[in-house]
Amino acid sequence: MLLNKRISIWYFVNQIKFQIILIICFAVFVGYIDTHPWLQNVMLPLPVTAILGTAVSLLLAFRTSQSYDRWWEARKVWGAIVNDSRTFTRQVIQFVPETKQDEIKTFAERQIIWTYALGESLRRQPFSEKVKVYAEANNIRATNIPNALIDAHALQIKRLAKDGVLTEFQVMQLNTTIAGFCNSMGMCERIKNTVFPRAYSLLLHTLIYVFTMLLPFGLDDNKIVVEITLTILIPIIFISIEKTAILMQDPFENSPVDIPVTALAQTIETNIRQMIGENVSPAQQNNNLYYQM
Repeated sequence: MLLNKRISIWYFVNQIKFQIILIICFAVFVGYIDTHPWLQNVMLPLPVTAILGTAVSLLLAFRTSQSYDRWWEARKVWGAIVNDSRTFTRQVIQFVPETKQDEIKTFAERQIIWTYALGESLRRQPFSEKVKVYAEANNIRATNIPNALIDAHALQIKRLAKDGVLTEFQVMQLNTTIAGFCNSMGMCERIKNTVFPRAYSLLLHTLIYVFTMLLPFGLDDNKIVVEITLTILIPIIFISIEKTAILMQDPFENSPVDIPVTALAQTIETNIRQMIGENVSPAQQNNNLYYQM
């Protein structure tokens, strides 16, 4: 996730550098050939480019709005994961007798690993050493490790209920919280696996380039510098907005504009360990970066 005070403009420029070069070359080329007499009379009515530009603007507004909705929904889901993780740990501490501290620590450790495993699986990264060691130590061989960890929560609750450690009401409360984890995981997977309609993206991309090609023929040929400047500036603004929407529409791609799932997992780990009585300090973020992972 990008940070407010240290956003890197060069990061965005780097994302569209090839389009910028292409548009500059096109604008200079059209400005050059416009000086020839046989092209000086080629002029499009201004309403043509104005209508096309308005259409592109409306489509971009919709695209940006939908992309931000996906990003914000993912952020809300991870906010719920943070809250539910604290709630689950608090319930375990309250419901499980103090004489069974090992059971409490088992729940806490598993929940910490779940948050890391979920974030890494959404980004389709190799699992971190922390997750691998835990999975091997507990003989977890499932394809979907986060789901297997939730199953392990449920099995431990069932065992404690069978042993008389937990009442039916306590089991119901814990299972409700676990259902929240499962729901949040499913929402994240839906966002990750649902591709933004390709046809819409292709249409918008095509219209931007058609607008770019027609724009210089709707401008005054007597002011070549102004024509070249506008032919470069306006399409780059459109392309920048489109690229911003493209980056936001996929919040689990291991990029600087991602939801900071790693940082949130570290926050959850710190909170849970402190709640069970361990003396830990909050994880320190690298302040030299303009984003938070």
